[in-house]
Amino acid sequence: MKNIAIIPARSGSKGLKDKNIKLMNGQPLLSYSITAAKESGLFEEIMVSTDSQKYADIAIQYGARVPFLRSELNSSDTAGSWDIVLEVLNNYKALDQEFDTVCLLQPTSPLRNAKDISAAYKDFQENAVDALTSVCEMDHSPLWTMPLDETRMLTEYRKYSSNVPRQKLPTYYRVNGAIYIRKIEYCNGDASLKDDREIAFIMDKRRSVDIDDALDFAIGEYLMNMSNVEG
Repeated sequence: MKNIAIIPARSGSKGLKDKNIKLMNGQPLLSYSITAAKESGLFEEIMVSTDSQKYADIAIQYGARVPFLRSELNSSDTAGSWDIVLEVLNNYKALDQEFDTVCLLQPTSPLRNAKDISAAYKDFQENAVDALTSVCEMDHSPLWTMPLDETRMLTEYRKYSSNVPRQKLPTYYRVNGAIYIRKIEYCNGDASLKDDREIAFIMDKRRSVDIDDALDFAIGEYLMNMSNVEG
């Protein structure tokens, strides 16, 4: 298969200014996804999709390709990830380059590593699916959650809440945002993505931090330091 990794790195982050190039342990956040993709050895192309020449220069410094910048249409904070992916694939198609699969690697998952990516692709191929999305175990069961109204009374919650010990509750998972693999099809010159048969790829919670704000960033940096200490 001919695989492309796309790392989306918009410059207009609102939750944490310049999040995607903010230094974590001395390196810009997006560099960790580039390095993981390179070390996996799976990709013919590792591309950073960005609207910023500054971000592009940093991405190129760490070994990614940025043959074009993201369009204005897909540079807003409401642009969908898959719209960005399709824009990239169709731009490559215009350059006479086609791929069999795309792997979306969000730079906000800096603890996801090359072994995770390789294991995900192996899972994807062995199960002969169209799509794979990484997940991790939830910290707390949704059976222990509740909505609250202005009174904050727990009466209704107690009617349906579970008193079963945590160990006996079913395990719930959440999408962790680290790895998305999709098959690519080309029809009438345009790229499209297949996701009819999609499998979950389970990742360790310690490598599933998704950086959205300053607290997430601090947790990610702490866990990265702990990982380096532990080897």
